[in-house]
Amino acid sequence: MASLSSLGPDAWITVAVVAGLVGALMADWGRPDLVLLSGLSVLLVSGVVSPGQAFAGFSNSAVLTVGALYVVAGGVQHTDALSKLDRVLFPNTTRLGPLLARFMVPTSFLSGLLNNTPIVAMLTPRLQEWADAQDVPASKLMIPLSYAAITGGMTTLIGTSTNLIVAGLMEAEGYEPLHLFDVTWIGVPAALVVILYFVLGGHRLLPDRGTSAPAVERELDENMFEVKVAARAPIVGQSVAAAGLRDLGDAYLTHVRRDEQVLQARPQLGLEQGDVLAFNGSLAARERLLERPGLQRPLPHPDGPHDDPVRYETLPLYEAVIAESSDLVGTTLGEANFREQYQGVVLGIQRQDEPVASPVGTTELQAGDLLIVEAPDDFETRWSSGSREEFYLVAPRDGRARRPEATAEDPEGAGDKDRSGRAPLALALTGSMVLAAATGLAPIVTAAFIAALLMIVTGCIRAAEAQRALNVQVLVVIAAALGIGKAIQTTGLAKAVARSVLSITEPLGPVAVLVALYLMTNLLTEIITNNAAAVLMLPISMAAASSLGAPPIAFGLIVAVAASASFLTPIGYQTNLMVMSPGGYRFSDYARVGWPVTLLVMTTSVTIITLLWL
Repeated sequence: MASLSSLGPDAWITVAVVAGLVGALMADWGRPDLVLLSGLSVLLVSGVVSPGQAFAGFSNSAVLTVGALYVVAGGVQHTDALSKLDRVLFPNTTRLGPLLARFMVPTSFLSGLLNNTPIVAMLTPRLQEWADAQDVPASKLMIPLSYAAITGGMTTLIGTSTNLIVAGLMEAEGYEPLHLFDVTWIGVPAALVVILYFVLGGHRLLPDRGTSAPAVERELDENMFEVKVAARAPIVGQSVAAAGLRDLGDAYLTHVRRDEQVLQARPQLGLEQGDVLAFNGSLAARERLLERPGLQRPLPHPDGPHDDPVRYETLPLYEAVIAESSDLVGTTLGEANFREQYQGVVLGIQRQDEPVASPVGTTELQAGDLLIVEAPDDFETRWSSGSREEFYLVAPRDGRARRPEATAEDPEGAGDKDRSGRAPLALALTGSMVLAAATGLAPIVTAAFIAALLMIVTGCIRAAEAQRALNVQVLVVIAAALGIGKAIQTTGLAKAVARSVLSITEPLGPVAVLVALYLMTNLLTEIITNNAAAVLMLPISMAAASSLGAPPIAFGLIVAVAASASFLTPIGYQTNLMVMSPGGYRFSDYARVGWPVTLLVMTTSVTIITLLWL
């Protein structure tokens, strides 16, 4: 077998590319899809891989299956098929042990059937709303939700894209393809162990950050103020833009109250006598405004004081968690023209457990940032599940945020109302997909494709919504990573790395080899992405299996599980990032809570693989 000293030029080019990719992803130099495509282009231009090898990933069954499953999950979500589960998920008790068991078990089960990412997106707002009502800290619930979804995704081949990538790579290289429930032998025990860990005492390591209301929202009272347009004010009749009120540097206009209406502060909105202008910014800006002719402090509201003046005086408020694939990442709200592009105004930004101190409009946004957005009540409809490339989740912060009712001018609203009756059909299509794949009636990619098509044909999800449900950037990451994985294999790099690993661990037995491969894969997952880690490590794992004469399925499964088992950082797996701001977590919280979970899942996985396949 090749050694590192005998590698050729193509292998060393591949080493340089992989090292550059890992560094770029760790440093967050760009979106993962663009970073991986850049690395693939270097390998293509340098002749390390042929065009056929570089782009074969775009036709791989794993990519097609993941795309189809996004549509299936979208159909379930748009029909609100899981709304009836609230009584199952949330008990009357607030004791953490029974509460965690009550929602973690269904979460794990559902994540094995529908892909774990949309499950977390659907359940996070429900769990947060319940926590608010019961006065239970969201920080005691959100990490368990994510970990339950991650381990639940390990229970079937379709539970997470990582499993499908491993299966697609193995099939493409001529190995026996993984079946729907091959990973179940590992995933179910791992999920049960993690749930028991939290129920029996692991929840004590979870931080207590108070109620789930974001810290940034608690500060809105101090940052928001109003001024009133008096009679004969010079700005009466002028537009917001012409009056110079849209952006004052240290304050910006959020909305205009006119009689009983609350209007968005669009640049072309004409100002009238009696308008109350609501700003978000510094008190110094308020004092400057009050020095302008015709602007004055508004009178107290006729209904008297209100216990929540911010919500009382605004349009509906929403939380929106920025996705890693969003165009907002790396830009400011001003550069992104957020107000016009997203039809909402950001009142505050929460990063981890603290509000961002710098001005909202000039803060460079990061994946996982939670935005408090003031917007009309169709904001959730436009930017929730169908647009996960932009936001992992969008959830209302008050009862006034709702989906619009059906009107003649708004067939979209009518469709949303009618589709709740298609919930049983959406669940039936999902169940039929799983049954067809489990019984061998159809390959997984065929079953998923047909189920996705029927979701569209039967109206469970509209064609435009299905198109938006496809997280194209994730699919590109998978396809590009497959091309890079091909280079690792064909240049002999995989065999050389496997030989180096075996030289240290083989004398200790196959269990030591499995542990080493698990740790290497898991480390990559924590610092880059789960899908990229699986693609980079699978050729090495398969080379190790060949050298040992061991069943390839054993070494494929160890990579699949280790690549998904991201519990130590919020960046290794997107469900961890999704719950970071809603739970008010810090980066270090994941390491403190996750290291016992990592050891438990690794021990469970290695033990079961050794007993069943080695």
